[in-house]
Amino acid sequence: MTDILLIQPPVRDFYATAKRSLPLGLACIAASLIKHGFSVEILDGLATSKSRNIPLPEEMSYLSEFYGSSDISPFALFHQYKHFGYSFEHIGKEAKASGAFLIGISSLFTAYSSEALQTARTVKAFHPTCKIVIGGHHPTALPEAVMACPAVDYGFRGEGEVSLPILASILKTDNSPSDTLLATVPGLIFRKSDASLHVTETVWMMDLNDAPPPAMHLVRSQYYRRGKSGASVIVASRGCPMTCTYCSLGKNSKTPYRRQNLDVVLREMEQAIDVYNAGFIDFEDENLSLDRNWFMALLSAIQTRFTEPRPELRAMNGLFPASLDRDMIFAMKAAGFKTLNLSLGTISAAQLKRFHRPDMQSAYENALELAERCGLNAVSYIIVAAPFQNPMDAVDDLLYLASLRTLAGVSVFYPSPGSVDYDLCGRLGILPMHLSLMRSSALPLSHTTSRIESVTLMRLGRLLNFMKSLTDQDIDFEAEAESAGDSDNGLTLENRQESGIRLLQMFLTDGRIRGITPDDRIYEHKVSLDLTRRFREGLCSIRIKGVTG
Repeated sequence: MTDILLIQPPVRDFYATAKRSLPLGLACIAASLIKHGFSVEILDGLATSKSRNIPLPEEMSYLSEFYGSSDISPFALFHQYKHFGYSFEHIGKEAKASGAFLIGISSLFTAYSSEALQTARTVKAFHPTCKIVIGGHHPTALPEAVMACPAVDYGFRGEGEVSLPILASILKTDNSPSDTLLATVPGLIFRKSDASLHVTETVWMMDLNDAPPPAMHLVRSQYYRRGKSGASVIVASRGCPMTCTYCSLGKNSKTPYRRQNLDVVLREMEQAIDVYNAGFIDFEDENLSLDRNWFMALLSAIQTRFTEPRPELRAMNGLFPASLDRDMIFAMKAAGFKTLNLSLGTISAAQLKRFHRPDMQSAYENALELAERCGLNAVSYIIVAAPFQNPMDAVDDLLYLASLRTLAGVSVFYPSPGSVDYDLCGRLGILPMHLSLMRSSALPLSHTTSRIESVTLMRLGRLLNFMKSLTDQDIDFEAEAESAGDSDNGLTLENRQESGIRLLQMFLTDGRIRGITPDDRIYEHKVSLDLTRRFREGLCSIRIKGVTG
């Protein structure tokens, strides 16, 4: 029997990325609860390789024309919609077996909020005497949507480390506390006795250094291994001091920007390495390099404190190029970084102005040059299909990346509740009708960039990265392009790369992007030929660079 059970729900999507789903937030909240004397368990609904195919939701039926056929070529995107993780019934049974009087459910992303609410309904059906609270970014931004579910007793706005111990202390002695008592819990959302909703201000931890280390012993670390070694996630800061319009955690959201002290970050690294044998650590915060003195001190301390072989370090959300310089990038390499992830956004001046981001092209190119000199690979992220964004500008972004030594990461814009652009979409009347569509894979908007243009840009990103991989192997993929014609004969899956080269040569001939089914059938993807033509024409004046040195 345990006092409190914290649950990470399963997700439903075309794909799931295990290395990005470690429940660090729940581990942080668990540590705070343990500090206050409660017994806690974490039930990670994603910590399993189990998945099953499920029908595409009705609200996503329009995706069938883009993802309807299976594709095993190098240019594949998505096809089969799946349930990733344990079944809701399994989670309900585990919740009942825990005997917890309070069950917290994480709802970080609005696109997956239906899974969080289904988890709540199932848990309540199996364990009707428990109280259920939902926390995370989704209830913080859209509290009314969460509390519309009768199975949810409470919601939290902000960071649960502050509020959940207070609520748990109240409920442990009084299962039906008064409105007056509940109103003393910072950040709490609840239904008052008159059925109206109490929504309070968001609550934040003002000093991250006061928090105990994340309770990683409660996380099923074996599932998050990377090869033979463990893997871990560290968040060295919360919030963001920047004002990018697409972000729901920046200065526009009123989320305070706070950073941990170096000794706190190093303590978490020591735990990950010494206790869980971490061979890979991802710093999730995008602002790792904003404070130069702090970051340089961290990199120096890592080299001093941790002996070789050090774990591979990454900052997978993408660093701000203007914050990087020669000494910093070389120090990153020495500390254990192998790849430099960069947040570019776009090179379009008009779109940068709309995004409220500065022009960083010179700083970005300098960072790439330095990365190449010290032996770091690079991944650069661009955003496509945002409100008012010109799809031809996005093609130009891809052509720009083609000429540089970096992989291209194409991120389809989605409106994030709490961001300036979410409010803009609301005013324009272009918000998706369903919360489940607030994700890139759903191609959520069709504004100045149509859905067929969005999916074309994603496929062009795959084509470009395939060309870069061939360039790294010194393979002349253009050699037979003129003779490729329209022939689909002779393509098989026996050699995926050779078949990919043949499909690429056909694309360079006619601008049509093709896929291969598991039974070796060649077919055309639905794409915008205007965009593929612009891309093909642009390639004629560019020398494509690979990724490695």
